[in-house]
Amino acid sequence: MRWIGFLLPLVAVSAFAAPSGEEVYQKRCAGCHEQTSDRIPHRTALQAMPQSRIVRALDSGAMMAIAFTMSREDRIAVAAYLGKDTAASAPPASAFCSDRAVKLSAKPVGWNGWSPGDSNARFQSADLAKLSIDQVRNLKLKWVFGFDGDVTAFAAPTVLDGHLFVGSAAGLIHAMRANQGCLEWVFQANGPVRSSIAAAPLGGGKYALMFGDMTGWFYALDAETGRQIWKVHVEEHDSTRLTGGPAVHDGVVYVPVASWEETRAGDADYACCTFRGSVVALRVTDGRQLWKTYTVGVPVENGKSPRGTPNWGPSGVGVWSTPTIDAKRNLIYVATGDNYSSPPTETSDAVLAIEMATGKIAWSKQITAEDVFSGACGRGQCGPDFDFGSSPILTHAPDGRELILAGQKSGMVWALDPEKKGEIVWQTRVGQGGTNGGVQWGMATDGQRVFASVSDLKRLPQRSQTDGRRSLGDPNAGGGFTALRVADGKVEWHVDAPPCEKDAPAGCSPSQPGAVTEIPGVVFATSTDGHIRAHLAESGKVVWEFNTMRDFETVNGVKAHGGSIDGPGPVVVNGMVFVNSGYPRNGGVPGNVLLAFGPE
Repeated sequence: MRWIGFLLPLVAVSAFAAPSGEEVYQKRCAGCHEQTSDRIPHRTALQAMPQSRIVRALDSGAMMAIAFTMSREDRIAVAAYLGKDTAASAPPASAFCSDRAVKLSAKPVGWNGWSPGDSNARFQSADLAKLSIDQVRNLKLKWVFGFDGDVTAFAAPTVLDGHLFVGSAAGLIHAMRANQGCLEWVFQANGPVRSSIAAAPLGGGKYALMFGDMTGWFYALDAETGRQIWKVHVEEHDSTRLTGGPAVHDGVVYVPVASWEETRAGDADYACCTFRGSVVALRVTDGRQLWKTYTVGVPVENGKSPRGTPNWGPSGVGVWSTPTIDAKRNLIYVATGDNYSSPPTETSDAVLAIEMATGKIAWSKQITAEDVFSGACGRGQCGPDFDFGSSPILTHAPDGRELILAGQKSGMVWALDPEKKGEIVWQTRVGQGGTNGGVQWGMATDGQRVFASVSDLKRLPQRSQTDGRRSLGDPNAGGGFTALRVADGKVEWHVDAPPCEKDAPAGCSPSQPGAVTEIPGVVFATSTDGHIRAHLAESGKVVWEFNTMRDFETVNGVKAHGGSIDGPGPVVVNGMVFVNSGYPRNGGVPGNVLLAFGPE
């Protein structure tokens, strides 16, 4: 068994004076944690916790809504002030397989990374899915794994040759037996891991597992042992998030770089904004940087806020999703986010074509101009927040023409022509759109239809004095699932999302921000009401559904329950369907499970 304890500090301290943990606590935490309440742990309870657990709660746990405007240095400082300097405990021996050997074939098969193929179509072929429509109708829960101590389950699984690899909010990478859910090895990253994991050949029959964490570190692990081969800090900005999974082609891994600085700008004393989105090309064998392409220019100071805080710009334009490989044209396609501060740029809310060999931007097609949005927008310029969070899809239309399909938070799906520098071929509205609206994490296509679910989340005010969520999802508003013809964007069918059940917990919403997955004849969609549903590809009729929003007995003995489903979509391999459940951000319901389904 490989295990590395989660130790602090997790990032290097800057050249400036380190923040005082006591000062951070008094400013950010004492107002609640000095109270006596059954629902809020008192400071004395926090002092009995490992520092790593406190950091986890701030990064991606119960306190993340409070910590969004805090720097990572502040989080680590307050954790060091409050908690114990002890490593988190390893999973118990009972959670591990009796046979822990991991062996990948020369050409492993399954679901590798964000999508089974370089095109990011999220379509699994019949020979790899091994699930007929009749078998989907009779799917049953086979096993459940609990992520110990987490309240979020947001990482995309990779399944190859019967082995499942998945990250967690605690920063643990789990290698598991796909048909049982028992552990083979674990590895501790520096921060939460939301990124999908891509397996890349190293030569000699060896494979590296490649992924990023939400503090800017990117890793290569030996797939058989979990041993770290190399790691690289691809971006030094302290708000960096590696949310999108990497894309691998011909010995090079392409890493998308995004940030949560957009949210930090909600602090009126924060000097907004200096983050620059990018794509980084690294050599698979040793992590050497081949090129780095920024999506926005160098920010400069351009005035001050009414409080005297410097304003910086341009900024933002993060890349939230996995790049798409176009080997024929030697290009990768990435979809970009909005600007965080003025001046606006021509690369925001756009699809970029980048040369794989050099990193040069070959062309850029901006969809929404002058979209400057951040947590500070109430104090200044506030765009519509119509960035792209999902990967572009490269596909062939029925007439043989190649198209790039892109789903946007505006509620629009776009088809672009890669031969004409992204010229718009068609556009179709599938949702209302908004800050938490439209297409969020990914569509799926078989070349005949493209399937898009939308979030269109409506928020309700939070009235609880003890619930860390700042708002709650409206149980009666949001969601929707649409099938469009790839040839011309015409709607073939649309299915409204059902409202939450009457006894659903606070935060339940019918919104559908999660990525979509297709196999022949069936398309899977998820919802923040905790449901996974299988629809007939031809009609949208629901032929199977399962409500994950409940308690579960787990194969690793961890106390666990499901919640809202957001982010990565279902993964279908060798007759099994895998999906995570639990997402309290945006007012959703927490959870900490990975579920595996199979036919009777």
